[in-house]
Order: sequence, then C-alpha cells, then structure tokens
Amino acid sequence: MRAYLFIVVIAAITTYLVTPMVRRIAERGLIFSPLRERDVHSVPTPRLGGVAIFAGVMVGLLFASRTPFLEELFEQPAPVIGIAGAAAMVCLLGVIDDIWDLHWITKLAGQTLAAGFMALNGVAMLSIPFNEVIIGSPRMSIIVTVLVVLVTINAVNFVDGLDGLAAGVVTIGGVAFFVYSYGLAVDTSPDSYANLASLIISVLVGACLGFLPHNFNPARIFMGDSGSMLIGLLLAASTIRVTGQVDPALLGRERVLPTFLPIILPVAVMFLPLLDLMLAVVRRMLAGQSPFSADAKHLHHRMLRLGHSHARAVLLLYLWTAIFAFGTVSFLMLPPGTVISVLFVAIAVTLILTFYPLRARLRAKEEI
Repeated sequence: MRAYLFIVVIAAITTYLVTPMVRRIAERGLIFSPLRERDVHSVPTPRLGGVAIFAGVMVGLLFASRTPFLEELFEQPAPVIGIAGAAAMVCLLGVIDDIWDLHWITKLAGQTLAAGFMALNGVAMLSIPFNEVIIGSPRMSIIVTVLVVLVTINAVNFVDGLDGLAAGVVTIGGVAFFVYSYGLAVDTSPDSYANLASLIISVLVGACLGFLPHNFNPARIFMGDSGSMLIGLLLAASTIRVTGQVDPALLGRERVLPTFLPIILPVAVMFLPLLDLMLAVVRRMLAGQSPFSADAKHLHHRMLRLGHSHARAVLLLYLWTAIFAFGTVSFLMLPPGTVISVLFVAIAVTLILTFYPLRARLRAKEEI
C-alpha cells in the first residue's frame, strides 16, 4: 500500500508543478477554449492541461519501475508499453484537437488506433466475469477492448463540462476502483500482490489530484481533450486489466458478489459519465443529429438550470459519484443490510440537496 501511495504523491506533485508551465505555453500560443453558447465559462481559459496530466502519469510510472515492490510489473514490459504508448497517442491527438478542433471522425479513428495498440500489447479483454465466459478469438478480444476504451474515453469527454468535474469524478471513482483491485490482488495473490491495474489507477488518481487545484472553479486552465481522453483511456486500461483478465473462480464459489463485481463496479464508477453519454446519444439520434454533435443538455447543464452554482453543481456530482462507487465496493466489506441502509439515507439526502433549488422557484411562482 505504501508503494502505491508514494506513486500517487509523485504523480500529484509532478502534475501540480508542470501545470503552470503548460498554462503559460498555452497562453503564449493563444490556445484558449473558445466561448461557445453551450459553454458555462465566460472568460477565455487556456487548455492543454492534459499535457501536465500526461507528465504526471509518465513520471509516476518511471518511479514505479524503480520501486522494489512494483518493479516486477516491468519485467514483462509489453502491457506497460501498450498503456504508455496508447496514452501518448491519445494525449497527442488531444493536443492537436485542442489547437485545431479536429472532426469527430478523426478523433474516433485516433482513439481506435490507440485502443488497438494497447490491446495488441496485452491489455485486452480475455474474459467476461459472468459465468466465466472466455473470449476465445484474439480478433474478438481486440474488438471488445476497443469498444470498452471508446465508450470510456467519450463518456469522460462528455462529462468534462464544468471546472474540476472530470478530474474529480475520475479521482473519486479511481479511489473506489483501487480499493477493489488492491483487495482482489491480496485475495488471489497474497505472496506478490503488486498488480498493473492498481498501479495505473494510482498514477491516474495522483495526476488528477495534482491538476485539480488549478482546475477547480474558477479554473485557471482546462484539461482539454488532451486530458479528458487520456484519463478516460487510463481508467479503461485499469478496468480491462481487472475485469477482463481475472478468473472469477479464484475468488471462491462461496463468494457470489465478488464474481459479479468486476462487471458492476466499472459501471458504478463511471455511472454519471455513462448515463450522460447514453442520454446524449439517444437525445441526439432522436433529433436526427450525430451522436457526437454538441449541445447544452448534459447533466451538468441541467444542474446549473436547477439553480445550483458552478461549484455546488460540481460538488453534488462528486457526491453522486462517491455514492455509486463506494457504495458498490462497500458490499465486499460490510453486511449487505448495513450497506443498503446507509445507501438509502445517502441517496435520500443527496436527492434533497440536488432538487432543493426547485423549492425556491416554486415559492417565487406562488408569490407572483
């Protein structure tokens, strides 16, 4: 555990220190987020923050390769090369998009290439932890991996609409996923429980934590597509490493929930981004538009229309993410009855906080 915490700190410090340098480069290069009708910011803000996040991730991996507890993960370097190479590809793609605004088809093609590169280097869905289904075909394994990566990347990209939202949601979800992946490694490999999924989540959480002080409202820099696509890919990589490569039978047949948790937890961690993505795709297709066309009807836009301030909307979305992510993980550690009771209270309180502004609106209408 201490080794992972060390990597989190290294990635966080690196990202925190590099971000101001990236911001100055973006300002000098006039790389600002445009002011569009659907955007909630009113002041031109530099982007390219993903470059600083990428720096934190790479430095974290470098230190991990020299850390005794984690260095064994680099003895077979193909998976690490696959993840690092794919991360570099999507970050570069995002930088180009942050500067020149690429067409969505071009971005989708670049994301597919990055996901394919990662899959070809051993980070691929080999099984589905549901009734121990094995993906026997290498081609099908690559296809499933690419689909998982594309959905995760674009879900994170869609939710990146408020200051600090994407970085905070991924941090909270990442911590919950680390608790599961670390506990799973201890249960299945007590002699050597260092694992790549926990390492990737550690550098991702650290980089996001280092970026958040610069990105929380009022943001001094945006992560841009270079950041949202990068953290989406890394979250997908850690999910695939656990979900698609762990034999549920190792967990013991007397423990039913852990067998299904590899499917449930990624959905719980990414619940808000996935929900936002699904609603956006359905909404746009019903309107006869491309699923990748832009609008101002995302969940964060709706929170602002309810009457929440920018910062309060972000904090409430953090709270929803924590409820779904940690609520799911807690089933492994606490009695189900206790977890359900706590979740019921937490959801009720959060619902009240979320829709409380409607009360003021109703009062105003009554007075009129």
